[in-house]
Amino acid sequence: MDRHEYQVTGMTCSHCENAVREEVGQISGVEAVEVSAQTGTLVLSVNGPVDDAAVVAAVDEAGYEAVRA
Repeated sequence: MDRHEYQVTGMTCSHCENAVREEVGQISGVEAVEVSAQTGTLVLSVNGPVDDAAVVAAVDEAGYEAVRA
């Protein structure tokens, strides 16, 4: 299992974390999602290839911006 790390801007609370977790968790291959509004980090445990553009789009859908760390 691989880990992908992203920096997310705009999150301020647990509701923000849940919104990102819900959107990103729907991506095929994502096994686990760790997200922290406090540090602005998103860490994915993935099984197989996961497209960074799909992750960035999912975070955008939740209302935030992400870049691969």
